[in-house]
Amino acid sequence: MGPLAGVKIIELAGIGPGPMAAMMLADLGATVLRIERREAVDLGVKKALRFNLTLRNRKAIALDLKDPEAVRLVLELVKDADALIEGFRPGVTERLGLGPDDCLKVNPRLVYGRITGWGQTGPLAKAAGHDINYIALTGVLNAIGRQGQLPAVPLALLGDMSGGALYLTIGVLAAIFEARQSRLGQVVDAAIVDGAASMATLFYGMAASGQWRPERGSNVLDSGAYFYDVYPCRDDRLVSIGPIEGRFHADLLRHLDIDPAEIGEQNDPRNWPKARALFAAAFRRRDRQAWCDRLEGSDVCFAPVLAFDEAPAHPHLRARGTFIEVEGVMQPAPAPRFSRTPQSTPTPPEAATLAGIDAALTGWLPQPEIARWRSSGVMGENPSA
Repeated sequence: MGPLAGVKIIELAGIGPGPMAAMMLADLGATVLRIERREAVDLGVKKALRFNLTLRNRKAIALDLKDPEAVRLVLELVKDADALIEGFRPGVTERLGLGPDDCLKVNPRLVYGRITGWGQTGPLAKAAGHDINYIALTGVLNAIGRQGQLPAVPLALLGDMSGGALYLTIGVLAAIFEARQSRLGQVVDAAIVDGAASMATLFYGMAASGQWRPERGSNVLDSGAYFYDVYPCRDDRLVSIGPIEGRFHADLLRHLDIDPAEIGEQNDPRNWPKARALFAAAFRRRDRQAWCDRLEGSDVCFAPVLAFDEAPAHPHLRARGTFIEVEGVMQPAPAPRFSRTPQSTPTPPEAATLAGIDAALTGWLPQPEIARWRSSGVMGENPSA
């Protein structure tokens, strides 16, 4: 099921953007085999496997990649793969004997996807880092936040998941498409700093043209404008509004019972403080649900600010099936949608166990080979992965 049905990908297990990219590829129908460590690794995240949702939709085996026999098994699997993705520091897979040269030698059409924070080259390439550091270096973090305050630390969406996982996924898919024509593989160097910077292209253009003020919280899209922000309601719950266009703004003023003359020119920053006070007072007059009843479905660019436990119950998201419950765990459904090759319902995250070896390797190796590798003892278990 899904448009990537028939595509086969090996995932050398890691954290953050690597598993997210593997999940997206698997959600789209690719067969992804996760190579886990044999030993449990404490990543500071204590949760049952079934809640580790980025591990959904794929099977796993556990190997000690310092064991030459384990490396030999991976190379056997590489022979039948369209792509391999890994998220180690530069040089690690080379030392293991699973670097690009090793893998392309046994499968010249392989796409070798690498995801790191700083990239494979450059002075910081081998340094440790996390999402906050990567988006800090690209100018993105500095631009997020309210006027007069420190930068707001966002979720690991802009770096790890967007600049990292999304760009790795796009790169791997593009390289697979090209390899289908050229019969030649290549390395995809997906650096989170590159992806995060790329995502900020619009804002770099605005800054270069003088349309973006360097001070946080002083622009239309960074909470500087009163008409692109969040407001508390009478019950202290929040709503968001974003009527940038003049006609949408005028419509919202009618709903808020605000005379346009009290505000003046919408895009004149000198009017923004006064207008913000008028908006704040207006939204305080009703509870959030009352504003939803009044404004949802109109053209005023409105939505309630929902929490994770509220969003799946919203009528629009429920009607679209944006969220799906899998064995008692509510989670985002695969996206985007396809009219002719729809994705199947996700399968729950699976641990790498000895009992699951046959199922994990079926379609990768002939049954006699699976039996031989199972009896060799090279594969172990990592039930806590």
